Amino acid sequence: MLKISGGLFDLEQKKARIAELEALMADPAFWDDQNQAQTVIQESNGLKSYVDSFEEIEETLDNLEVSYELVKEENDQELFEDLQSELKDFKEKVNKFELQLLLSEPYDANNAILELHPGAGGTESQDWASMLLRMYQRWAESHSFSVETIDYLPGDEAGVKSVTLLIKGHNVYGYLKAEKGVHRLVRISPFDSSGRRHTSFVSCDVTPEMSDDVDIDVKTEDLKIDTYRASGAGGQHVNTTDSAVRITHLPTNIIVTCQNERSQIKNREQAMKMLKSKLYQLEIEKQRQELAEIRGEQMEIGWGSQIRSYVFHPYSMVKDHRTDVETGNTQAVMDGNLDIFIDGYLRSQMK
Repeated sequence: MLKISGGLFDLEQKKARIAELEALMADPAFWDDQNQAQTVIQESNGLKSYVDSFEEIEETLDNLEVSYELVKEENDQELFEDLQSELKDFKEKVNKFELQLLLSEPYDANNAILELHPGAGGTESQDWASMLLRMYQRWAESHSFSVETIDYLPGDEAGVKSVTLLIKGHNVYGYLKAEKGVHRLVRISPFDSSGRRHTSFVSCDVTPEMSDDVDIDVKTEDLKIDTYRASGAGGQHVNTTDSAVRITHLPTNIIVTCQNERSQIKNREQAMKMLKSKLYQLEIEKQRQELAEIRGEQMEIGWGSQIRSYVFHPYSMVKDHRTDVETGNTQAVMDGNLDIFIDGYLRSQMK
């Protein structure tokens, strides 16, 4: 029997916490605070996923022991092949569970705010941003995470000039922090009548969504708040009032915008959450730079700074330059199959 207690995974502690959360959910006043209720449900579902995965591994291991004894007794080729198949399945389950355990840093369990900003190149890079937008939406859907478009600025001819998503689910930030950086595309441009090869860049920024009770000092005098009329993707969510909100944090020049709600008050609340997330991320990055004794300029969205390359021509390959994880199935990646890259990055951080 597989036993794990204490450390990263304490089964009894997690079961006790699930019981606490279920007691909260049984309270008649549970839904009075919708945001808090969603947070509790998200934590409960995440813990149940851990426990279910662990118990499934235990059950599979018991079955493997029985199968192994049968193979030894019967010396049957078919039973041996079944055992090999079960071992492969067991290894995949353990790897998946192990990846869940890697997500133990502060705010890994949080929702994530993901932003895409095209580099130089006009329509070409803006189209690349829209391809990445679809990729992350597909990835989220495949994991049953929900996606909200917080801000969207369409391109002049095609694609997007910028987009901000709020992706909700347990450990979303823990997974998507692997995507922070510059993404490079090499392909034959559909916008070039000469059929020439083009290289495009898009910056992906990922921060954890912060709850209202997180203590991050934001002074009112440090903020410049502007309101304007919303203009969503494809003309959606357009209204005739100044409901969209833009907040500039003057000391850092961080700018956040939100226009997905029809209420200016709600947009302002969401924008403040985004600002707190960015200020938190900025502080973490400063600490990391100090620990590593490095202090450099922000990387340009261009040559030499990419974390991953997506090559469609003259061959098909997607390669992560931090981990050397690569695949020739570019279509699968663009359809949201990012887990091999996320897995590789998270494991590399544990070395």
